[in-house]
Amino acid sequence: MEQLRKALEAKDPDAVEALLADDVVFSSPAIFKPYAGREATMVFLRAAMETFDDFRYVHTYSEDDGRGHVLMFAASVGGRDLEGADFIRLDEHGLVSEFRVMIRPMTGLISVAEAMAPRVEGPLLALSPE
Repeated sequence: MEQLRKALEAKDPDAVEALLADDVVFSSPAIFKPYAGREATMVFLRAAMETFDDFRYVHTYSEDDGRGHVLMFAASVGGRDLEGADFIRLDEHGLVSEFRVMIRPMTGLISVAEAMAPRVEGPLLALSPE
């Protein structure tokens, strides 16, 4: 988990991608439908790395089995401070199999959604089957 934390804080997409399972499922705080696959997950994570300012993890919680983790973060987007949590589940190989994001307050979530929309719409459309 420490590798993922450091890679996200450093905004290193290659290091983040190397820690994702091929079939990872990403759940956005602003979109109901989860997205499956490393490519789709990286669309969201790259956009977040480009969008979030002063991103840092402030607390980490782990399940007893070592496969479930919650990484609490703070950041700002468009001048709005926000708090959030990344809920991470690891597969049997130690790769991220689930990545769920929650953000508060609502004004922070709205700022994130508005800033990220143009960064994710095109790449996600390109991943969609014809």
